Amino acid sequence: MTGRHTAAAAANPMPSGRLRHLVIVLGDQLDEQSSAFDGFDAERDAVWMAEVAEESTHVWSARQRIALFLSAMRHFAESLRARGWTVHYTRLDDSANAGTLAAQLQTDIDTLAPQALVMTAPGDWRVLQAMRAAAKASATPLDLRDDRHFFSTVRDFAAHAQGRKQLRLEYWYRELRTKHGILMEGGKPAGGQWNFDADNRQSFGAAGPGALPPRSIFAPDAITQGVLALVNSRFSGHPGTLDSFGWPVTRAQALQALDSFITQRLPLFGQFEDAMWHGEAWLYHSHLSSSMNLKLLGAREVVEAAEAAYRAGHAPLAAVEGFVRQILGWREFVRGIYWTQMPDYAACNELDAQQPLPDFYWTGQTDMACLRDALTQTLAHGYAHHIQRLMVTGLYALLLGVRPQAVHEWYLAVYVDAVEWVEMPNVLGMSQFADGGVMASKPYAATGKYIQRMSNHCKGCRFDPAEATGDKACPFTTLYWDFLIRHEPWLAKNPRMALQVKNIARLTPEKRALILQQALSHQTLVAP
Repeated sequence: MTGRHTAAAAANPMPSGRLRHLVIVLGDQLDEQSSAFDGFDAERDAVWMAEVAEESTHVWSARQRIALFLSAMRHFAESLRARGWTVHYTRLDDSANAGTLAAQLQTDIDTLAPQALVMTAPGDWRVLQAMRAAAKASATPLDLRDDRHFFSTVRDFAAHAQGRKQLRLEYWYRELRTKHGILMEGGKPAGGQWNFDADNRQSFGAAGPGALPPRSIFAPDAITQGVLALVNSRFSGHPGTLDSFGWPVTRAQALQALDSFITQRLPLFGQFEDAMWHGEAWLYHSHLSSSMNLKLLGAREVVEAAEAAYRAGHAPLAAVEGFVRQILGWREFVRGIYWTQMPDYAACNELDAQQPLPDFYWTGQTDMACLRDALTQTLAHGYAHHIQRLMVTGLYALLLGVRPQAVHEWYLAVYVDAVEWVEMPNVLGMSQFADGGVMASKPYAATGKYIQRMSNHCKGCRFDPAEATGDKACPFTTLYWDFLIRHEPWLAKNPRMALQVKNIARLTPEKRALILQQALSHQTLVAP
């Protein structure tokens, strides 16, 4: 045994005799009720966890994201040891660290010689292939179990998708709500309708958001402080800072964050879920996605808490439905898309976008006020809410024509809640329309006027969202028209783009030429 394994065994002695099950726990599987632990016998089984450099370097991960995963993993391992379980845990700075999940698992299989490996199915295609390869190389059986964290299985989604020409969120969402009886009354949707978007998605108006409820912040304990020091040392060249780190890293903290959201922010969540305001990162959003994606919180308990708030009269139906739609709707939908479309999905590029990602995505240094705010916030906290991601950072990349895989890698790198199964479809499908409509019915293309309507970013910005050409032209507006012109033949085939395509026809040849010239100048200006 290495010193690392000796330390683990000393803390939780394993009886003599061959290890029965080595239970693999990945960094986004921190759930003590996980299917991997079904039948766990502390006398015969042990847990395997590993911090490896590959998980922070296969994309250039930001420090907030790295620190969250490592701290949450270390806290989880301690909670298992407190139950008297043996945990074989490799730390990032262990001298014998093999550097990749597959190599570390292979090394430890050789040392521990378990009769079988057990794990809940990984969320990422890449990791699943690595785990299978390590098991095969050592001729050790691998028992893959369903992830009970979700309302549905991939098999459920595949059955739903069978025979459909198009996959659309709305039908899957209604099917799951009906099946699980969520926000239902007598077999019909509560309030008589499935969707309350018309009551939601307002801006703050000129007066702004006013006094906002505080973010739930958790002071780093000794374990987290050690992780922060390690990350700042080991990953000093990676983007972002750890100055504001305060994410939940334990289940108890995640439950506290859930309670804070339900009591303080959920009532106004729906009304302002799409609103933005300069310098205000947190607003009325839940900030729970990282805890859910790490499995510190279960999807069911989060949805149940939101529905209970509606039933108790604490939060309006429109707000609760809008929040439930994000979890029971989009979250389940994108997971189904990911697993039924991979591995080919990762390479999709329907619009043949080839521009490089501008360097300012890694620094926040740009004259565009909305992008500067979203990017600096992202780098500081590892967080931006869904409209900042879709209609600011994502929209700009779509209109500029950035290669979608570069956009995907950036999102996966910088956000603390980014795990590939949920991030990739949201970026490649919804944000960049690289899948050609597998996930969304049309590209989310808009001018700078959308951002002006939903925020105060344009006030004081040197660009005018009403202008497509000239010194004050808003790059979003210029690139919007350039995007439509470039893709006019393709977009003309999409019924939902008919009005926007008609607007292209109203442009004079001279105006088209000026727009294309301005767009080209902007592309040249922001090219790395």
